[in-house]
Formats: sequence, structure tokens, C-alpha cells
Amino acid sequence: MLNHYETVFIATPVLSENQMKEAVQKFKKVITDNGGEIVHEENWGLKKLAYPIQKKSTGFYYLIEFIGKGDLIEKLEIQYRRDERIIRFLTFRMEKFAVEYAEKKRRLKEEIKAEEV
Repeated sequence: MLNHYETVFIATPVLSENQMKEAVQKFKKVITDNGGEIVHEENWGLKKLAYPIQKKSTGFYYLIEFIGKGDLIEKLEIQYRRDERIIRFLTFRMEKFAVEYAEKKRRLKEEIKAEEV
């Protein structure tokens, strides 16, 4: 059975833009290579951390929403742990209402963008 998931990871702030893109591509590839389908992604950029992690006070945040099987999560999180660029990550299964909320939020964002043009 396929579930809806959301994963957010925080990459070390010392990465260049290209290194950050490489990291994102790597994790998206882990998802798609293991039968997952990416629904949405957002680059939240450099943000201040609530508390220092590995002596860093900021990090690059990135969100990926995807559909996949449960065993995909373990494979994805192993890759996060093995990658020294990643300082924190969180993946969770979205319930039906969270999926609907995320879709509604994206539609609103798109409508606002369309009105600005």
C-alpha cells in the first residue's frame, strides 16, 4: 500500500548552492529509485536553528512531499544518516487531512501568485 509522506531535512550552512542542489537531487533520486513519486517540494532556504547543532546556528531547510511504500522511508533515512551534509531530518506519514491541507495551501499560494502577475 502506498502512503503519503513528508520529509524535511536540514543541510549544513557551509554548502554552496550547487552542493545543496546535489544533496536535494540525491535524496529525490533515492525516493524515485525506490518506487516513490514526488508530489511537491519546497526550498525553505537558510534559516536560524532553534538551538546549535554541530556548532552551527543556521541550516538549509528543504521539504519533499511524496507517495511511496513504507520500506522506502528506511532507505531514505539511511542515506540521510550517511551524508555528512545533513545535520537533521524528519519524515512522517501524512494522514488524509494533512494531505488535503497541504494541497489547499499550495492552491492558495498559486492563486496569490497568479493575482500578482
